[in-house]
Amino acid sequence: MRRTITLPKTLYLMIAAPFLLAVLPTRAEEQPAPVVSYVSGLAPDDLLNIRAAPSAIGKTEARLPVGAPLKNFGCADVNGNPWCKVEEVDNPQVRGWAPARYLNPASVVVLTEADMAFSDQSSPNAATPPDLTARLGADETTDPDGAPKSAEAIGRTAMQDAYSLAFATVETASTGEASTEIPCARHVGQPMTRCETSVAHTGGDSAVTVTWPDGGTRVISFHGGLPTGSDSSDEFRFTREGSLNMIRIGTSERFEITDAVATGG
Repeated sequence: MRRTITLPKTLYLMIAAPFLLAVLPTRAEEQPAPVVSYVSGLAPDDLLNIRAAPSAIGKTEARLPVGAPLKNFGCADVNGNPWCKVEEVDNPQVRGWAPARYLNPASVVVLTEADMAFSDQSSPNAATPPDLTARLGADETTDPDGAPKSAEAIGRTAMQDAYSLAFATVETASTGEASTEIPCARHVGQPMTRCETSVAHTGGDSAVTVTWPDGGTRVISFHGGLPTGSDSSDEFRFTREGSLNMIRIGTSERFEITDAVATGG
């Protein structure tokens, strides 16, 4: 009696496996690589806020100058404003969101809700930073020779620490007399720090009195919810990101005041 020999199913799978594996890389390659965008379109001496969330009042993770390269993973429309998910090319720990209008070229990738979070976002910024010797000087754990870091690396680290301290505050709003702190800078090239403010509301107008950490004040007036001027004779100008007013007075003074602080709204 003759027996018919059939190939087991496992053998079929072994034969088919190489063909299945050959298909997988092709599907992976369909995912576009991130675009490298450069910071552009800022006013002279301004820096671009990289925020933890796609919002003008999101926590500021870093501030980057014109020309800084960023990996642009795609953009999403948030409350009528396009925001892009970015990561600094030279420092992957600097990541977050930036307004699309300040990135050139912009990414054509449209992010879905599932794409909005960073996949490995264990929030290194929220972790306790190592001691200053490791951050600013030689780090024997990564450099056995104990060679000191370059001046550029030390400067970058110091600036990031300063910005983290400057923006580690939550602004609160109230009516009548209000007191809080806002990001501010007084001199050309000075990193943003924190200035105490008091707000006086009169009808639909308000006056924000900013007190410099080293003394002195600046009064900024608001009318109809928008900044209109100051008690300085220097040129007054501002731009808006959502509900955030980015104010410049003269060539050096900079302020970031939200609508909630200025108007209580």
